[in-house]
Amino acid sequence: MKSFQTLLTELNNGILIVTLNREDKLNALNKMVVGEIGEVMQEVYTNAEIKGVVITGKGSKAFAAGADIAEFKGLDEAQGKALAKRGHDTFNMIEMCPKPVIAAVNGFALGGGCELAMACHIRIASENAKFGQPEVNLGLIPGYGGTQRLVQLIGKGKALEMLMTAEMIDAHTAQKLGLVNDVVQTVELLDHCKGMVTKIASKAPFAIAQVIQSVYAHFKEGLDGFDTEITLFGKCVTTEDFVEGTAAFLEKRKASFKGY
Repeated sequence: MKSFQTLLTELNNGILIVTLNREDKLNALNKMVVGEIGEVMQEVYTNAEIKGVVITGKGSKAFAAGADIAEFKGLDEAQGKALAKRGHDTFNMIEMCPKPVIAAVNGFALGGGCELAMACHIRIASENAKFGQPEVNLGLIPGYGGTQRLVQLIGKGKALEMLMTAEMIDAHTAQKLGLVNDVVQTVELLDHCKGMVTKIASKAPFAIAQVIQSVYAHFKEGLDGFDTEITLFGKCVTTEDFVEGTAAFLEKRKASFKGY
């Protein structure tokens, strides 16, 4: 994999660790970061060696403490829309990735950082993590999908409260609300996430991809999630992994999946 200016990448045992590498800026998301995340995701989609992804931030203070506000100064309406569209395109790639993408939230996840975490399939937080959407403090709204994904994860009432008060919540509150799946000690965070990717990667890869597609069909305009599930279930029963999985179950052995 190529080297990046704002990201560190490490691929071991099928798990790609992507680290936002702007520790002096609390890993704030600028145009280059968003663009390079998009490049990484293109590699994830096409590289069969990659079984899953963990996204985290460099250092112990921040996952990503918002967007780089200096880039917002002087934007006109068209430029603002274009900036938001680029973020949406990249984060949609994460959300619809056929392989598991887990956010290892190691500190502040604010604004665009919270939106990045929400685009991942699963969020694991360290005990010092904090979440928030403070955009209204700047006269803005979230621009990378935050108004939609936050509602999906924690419900309309609490989402509106977070979006309008701009108040941060801690990791345990985020877990109670359903924003994060687990809270672990900081020293355990990456190992916990890697273990989860390894567990998911041991299942049928084609089926995992269809689970992701079916779940997100519930939220996509013009799609019926139930119809999508029926269609994708039908596709699953035509795969060699289905034949292998059912045979392994009946023979009381571990399945050996090939991904098709």
